Amino acid sequence: MHPKALLDACAELVRLTLKFDHPADAIVSRFFRDHRGFGPRERATLAETVYTVLRKKQLFDHFAPSGSGPKERRLAILGFYGPGDFLRSALSDQEKNWLDQCEKIKPEDLMERHRHNLPEWLVQPLKDQLGDDFWPLVESFNKGAGLDLRVNDFKAKRADVQKELAALGIKALPTPYSPWGLRIAGKPALNKMEAFTRGEFEVQDEGSQLLAMLLDAKRGEMVVDFCAGAGGKTLAIGAAMRSTGRLYAFDTSAGRLDAFKSRLARSGLSNVHPAAIAHERDDRVKRLSGKIDRVLVDAPCTGMGTLRRNPDLKWRQDLKAVEE
Repeated sequence: MHPKALLDACAELVRLTLKFDHPADAIVSRFFRDHRGFGPRERATLAETVYTVLRKKQLFDHFAPSGSGPKERRLAILGFYGPGDFLRSALSDQEKNWLDQCEKIKPEDLMERHRHNLPEWLVQPLKDQLGDDFWPLVESFNKGAGLDLRVNDFKAKRADVQKELAALGIKALPTPYSPWGLRIAGKPALNKMEAFTRGEFEVQDEGSQLLAMLLDAKRGEMVVDFCAGAGGKTLAIGAAMRSTGRLYAFDTSAGRLDAFKSRLARSGLSNVHPAAIAHERDDRVKRLSGKIDRVLVDAPCTGMGTLRRNPDLKWRQDLKAVEE
């Protein structure tokens, strides 16, 4: 695709996303459905450009007024995900000069709000809670989340999956804490791999893997994942139980559990029993009273812990919504 056309598409997607009418991932998905001519590289550029703008919105809003043209174009230029020479071939001389000036500004010369890229209502609560860990955390928020896999050790060994990935030119390193995890460089099309279709791995953040580890479910136990959602942690727990005992995957959304069924089928686990419940006093829950060895409750919340993956949340939420 011609650089100017791709930059125009980035600017349009930025404009749509910054309306904050819907979650960013939904807007991006809809944009791709409406514009099916984009190839994998163009889609990656579009998505990552938008997410970079969302992560660094305070900083880019600070730079944008000194440029010219529509604001969404200026933001797209600042957040453009791709080779610098490709971007510059789409810019006017005036835009190139403006971008050069922006890139010369050192982080230490910026005001604090332009470095943390957080809404003001969130800054002080985080400082109070985190102390010296505030800046390391917010700096991680300004970077894209990595891509982690959880190897289904009921079916495969981590080292074997790592070798299969390497044979396909995909660099994967063991995660620092989870014994099941692999951290992937880049964003390859993993769902087309034979190991994926065989159920030997799932995409899952290391943090979620560690939650399953902390539950420490044993073979033969009765376990409940009370807010199973899409079932990622359920599958990790079921594999840790070696497909023995009974593992109930409860959620109030039947739709999420329906989407879980294909993942469960790939996993090879026979001890998982998904069930939609109306609420915590549902008869299905009551019947298990006193019979369960372990319960995992990863309850839905504000989602602020997912800012690396969902940076739009910090702009779509406010203090009142969080308190509620």
